[in-house]
Amino acid sequence: MFRHLAAVATALAVVTVTPVEATPALVPAVDRDVAFTADGTTAYGTLHVPEHRAGQRLRAALLLPGSGPTDRDGNQPPASLPDTLAQLADTLGKDGVATLRFDKYGTGRTGLGTYQDRPEELDYPAFVRQARAGYESLRDQPETDPHALLVVGHSEGAMTGLLLGGTVSPRPAGLALLQPQAIRMLDLVALQLRAQIAEATRQGQFTPEQQRTVNAAVDAAVTALRERRPVDTADLPSPIARLFEAFQGPNARFVRSDDAVYPPDTAFALRPGTKVLLTCGTHDVQVPCDTTNVLTTALRHAHAHGPGRVVLPGVDHLMHDTDHPATLTPPVLDSLHWLAQH
Repeated sequence: MFRHLAAVATALAVVTVTPVEATPALVPAVDRDVAFTADGTTAYGTLHVPEHRAGQRLRAALLLPGSGPTDRDGNQPPASLPDTLAQLADTLGKDGVATLRFDKYGTGRTGLGTYQDRPEELDYPAFVRQARAGYESLRDQPETDPHALLVVGHSEGAMTGLLLGGTVSPRPAGLALLQPQAIRMLDLVALQLRAQIAEATRQGQFTPEQQRTVNAAVDAAVTALRERRPVDTADLPSPIARLFEAFQGPNARFVRSDDAVYPPDTAFALRPGTKVLLTCGTHDVQVPCDTTNVLTTALRHAHAHGPGRVVLPGVDHLMHDTDHPATLTPPVLDSLHWLAQH
């Protein structure tokens, strides 16, 4: 009798046990061409989707390049090929973060678009609008989680990312400001030039009196640009004179509009609690660490969370060091890993 009841109970247990659900299949990693439109210009980019479970919504990051004709991979071919953004995409992909990087105006497949016949009308806000359209394209991809979006910007791209952080919808969950342009553009240019002039003086190329004259001419050139007056290049060495001449003419509108942005002021538009990583390298001659002091303070007052500023010893503007001259240095990888996982 008892053996019979036990057998019945066992049979019932077998019948009523909850079936084990099958584990969703893994979808392999893929790079996919993406196109989106801003102000009538189609921008072309690469969406990297890492390996993931079928139906899974992923964290995703918009990658923004530095200044100049820097393409979706972070290159200015043929002279400069550091692959900065391509390496960032690979790094974040290993942490399960999808990424979108694109050819901004004047680069790659995108080109000048609707500005082809009127390049003098291209200004910095046009690049910001293009980046916003890229963010919206990333948000709408079927694999991405619209509530877990990140913006990762390098140099000028970090300033663009900061502007997006306070204006896009939904607000990003986090920002990575990598070696960011953290002060006004022409102030940064003047700082860089004064450092170069000081080094040339140390090497005997200028006398101290000549150094003072050139520094004064640089300051006067910055003032003239801001007041929309012609720049007097008489006291400037020819390479510096050519630089300021390039800031006029067809480029004047872009230069003035970029210089009008003071990054610390934009921090207060961020959603309180936004995770922010800001890196600076002690060997970065383009964006010295002390230029990020005011922005770092502004982010703290804006109640940004996260690691804040991370100082990278021995690291240059491209996030390389002497042991990693062509790849992102390990402290950068560690910082990005933190952002991806929190």
